[in-house]
Amino acid sequence: MNRSQSTNLVRSLAIMGAVILLSFLHAGCDGANAATEDHEPINIAATTGMIGDIVRNVAGDRAKVTVIMGSGTDPHLYRPTRRDMSALLGADVAFYHGLNLEGRMGEALDRVRGAGRPVYAVAERIDSDHLLDEEEEEVGEGELPVPDPHLWMDPRRWALIVDGVAEHLASLDPSGEETYRANAAAYRESLDALHEYAREAVASIPADRRVLVTAHDAFAYFAERYDIEVLAIQGISTESEAGLRRIEEIVRTVVERQIPAVFTETSVPDRNVLALVEGARARGHDVRIGGELFSDAMGEEGTYEGTYLGMIDHNVTTIVRALGGEAPERGFQNKLNP
Repeated sequence: MNRSQSTNLVRSLAIMGAVILLSFLHAGCDGANAATEDHEPINIAATTGMIGDIVRNVAGDRAKVTVIMGSGTDPHLYRPTRRDMSALLGADVAFYHGLNLEGRMGEALDRVRGAGRPVYAVAERIDSDHLLDEEEEEVGEGELPVPDPHLWMDPRRWALIVDGVAEHLASLDPSGEETYRANAAAYRESLDALHEYAREAVASIPADRRVLVTAHDAFAYFAERYDIEVLAIQGISTESEAGLRRIEEIVRTVVERQIPAVFTETSVPDRNVLALVEGARARGHDVRIGGELFSDAMGEEGTYEGTYLGMIDHNVTTIVRALGGEAPERGFQNKLNP
């Protein structure tokens, strides 16, 4: 091999080496880009389990959700702890219900806003035509009617919130928009199935027994949707005290109409309902506790009743069976604990 050939070979090898090096560098850059494009889950705080359940279903693995108020917690009376404040201030976005449900968390939510964190009131984004107001006697003279916040008791109304959550998540994470919209559509289908079950099951209760007696007035949306009368001892907020006159009124109705069962709630003390049972018994009518309902909080985390679907399935199935209607013991998804 002469000098010219040797020089050409060296040049060829050098070029080949450079090409290989550039290929490795390019692959490394692609790997770095892929790493930076990997989604970092959004850190989300939700005040109630019902809101947290929507966010988890819509966001999937694109978000990490912390629920502030757990099972058995009354949101009307809840005051946030230091740990709660840390979760709210450390979140990328805080979802809360609004409509004065979290009445004692106003200052905490203002602090989150002041810190520059997005705060989103899910129930205040839907059209007011879908809201019910408190009864007139509950509203002070000269004040405007206060919307009833318990929207989640009607799966059809609760479904109205799902798209708003999806849109807000997409505004924070545009690359996940398609995922959020697809998950929202699938979740709405589940809510439609739940609604159909509730509609058919409640309709099976004999007309003269279709009366729901509860600890506080959390079931107005449920009552309107499924054509059942509700008698509540306390008002919409558990901050309102139940008077003896109100208990006596309900006792009289329970006795006169021979209502077979009344219901306690997981997030409200049962003393008023027990007083009602004793009052009816003193008048010769043996009304029983038909079960414990989930009103302002879902069941234990990690259980079926700790999801929104399970919460409403439990309520519907418990109410219907206690009042003489027809519903499977384990609910419409066969997941309830009998």
